[in-house]
Amino acid sequence: MSERLENIDPAGEVSNELTNTRRHIRSFVLRQGRVSNAQLRYYEAMMAEIGVPYVAAPLNLESLFGRSADAAPKILEIGFGMGETSALIAAANPQNDYLGIEVHTPGVGSLCKRVAEGGLSNLRIVQHDAVEVLRDMIRPGTLSGAHIFFPDPWPKLRHHKRRLIQPPLVALLASRLRPGGYIHCATDWEEYAQQMLVVLSAEPLLENTAADYAPRPDYRPLTRFEQRGLRLGHGVWDVIFRRRPDLL
Repeated sequence: MSERLENIDPAGEVSNELTNTRRHIRSFVLRQGRVSNAQLRYYEAMMAEIGVPYVAAPLNLESLFGRSADAAPKILEIGFGMGETSALIAAANPQNDYLGIEVHTPGVGSLCKRVAEGGLSNLRIVQHDAVEVLRDMIRPGTLSGAHIFFPDPWPKLRHHKRRLIQPPLVALLASRLRPGGYIHCATDWEEYAQQMLVVLSAEPLLENTAADYAPRPDYRPLTRFEQRGLRLGHGVWDVIFRRRPDLL
């Protein structure tokens, strides 16, 4: 995914062989992680209610959540991990609707548990590859925001091609934003933060909301993992860009 997707048609569709289902480089490795009994129980009970099956067809987000984009902005999260941050954000912002994407079953089950226990009605889950979901299911110009918090940094140089924040993904994601919609990335890996800043700055549909890195906005809560890292002196970098309103 080292080449930029150059072809965006007037409707905002991105086309390039790198987004082909059979050819694009995946940023994740499916591992046989242990699923706890509670995660499995909530997974089986809740995915029938809040799960969104992958289909290669546009998804009507307004019908999915039962309210319009003007009444409730639609925000996508890619790779929500165990779902702690996702649930906290959805609970604190009931005026927004959130669609989370994650491939790992333990994390999906964990978020299902948080949704059930918190009575959250504004969160849905797709368990599938994020590139394919963005390409096939999210209509151009429909998202008010996108969250990518602490993606796998793939620290070894030979694995950098697997990093999620690459020009093709950013171009595709930018095309799905409404004018003024934002992309918010966060990482605790400084070299990856530098790459994020370079890649997002190079996307012509986007503009930075800060001089370089942004202060952590109030809506992104500190996780226990992040708090521990900060106590140990580890850095965290937030990168927030928005779609230029003058480029429709």
